[in-house]
Amino acid sequence: MKKKMEKALNNQVNAELYSSYLYLAMESYFQSVSLSGFAKWMRGQVQEEMFHGMKIYDYVNERGGKMQFDAIAKPQQKWDSPLEAFEHILAHEKNVTQMINDLIDVALDVRDHAAKAFLDWFIIEQVEEEATVGEIVDRLRLIGKDSSGLFLLDSELGKRVFTLPQK
Repeated sequence: MKKKMEKALNNQVNAELYSSYLYLAMESYFQSVSLSGFAKWMRGQVQEEMFHGMKIYDYVNERGGKMQFDAIAKPQQKWDSPLEAFEHILAHEKNVTQMINDLIDVALDVRDHAAKAFLDWFIIEQVEEEATVGEIVDRLRLIGKDSSGLFLLDSELGKRVFTLPQK
């Protein structure tokens, strides 16, 4: 694996671990405001982001690369509302999508077709992530200050069960 690709993938592992850390902070926030369904949904996000980081970690090792670990930044820990938290998530996921796009640009630049093929899975995943979070943001906007709607959505989000995607 070329060093430029290895470095870019190392940076992405750090970003995925940060995402997991951010969602863990959000889970704690939702627990603190008694929205256990939102918290459970966030726990699924924590697990999903850890899976993403490990998927890249395993790929770098399979290709003979070396992992370099950086400090994980401290995430925001409080939001003014569930809507604000999910708007934060949507902006974050859009940033992650751009990072994946940048990784593909690196793969194409160094002519690493295996890395490009590997990263295609993440592109599809990011489309799904943005759509899912975007729908929740839209629903929270519709709910507004209606507490019954918020508790109904909390109940629905609490039904999420995380299952490991196929590698």
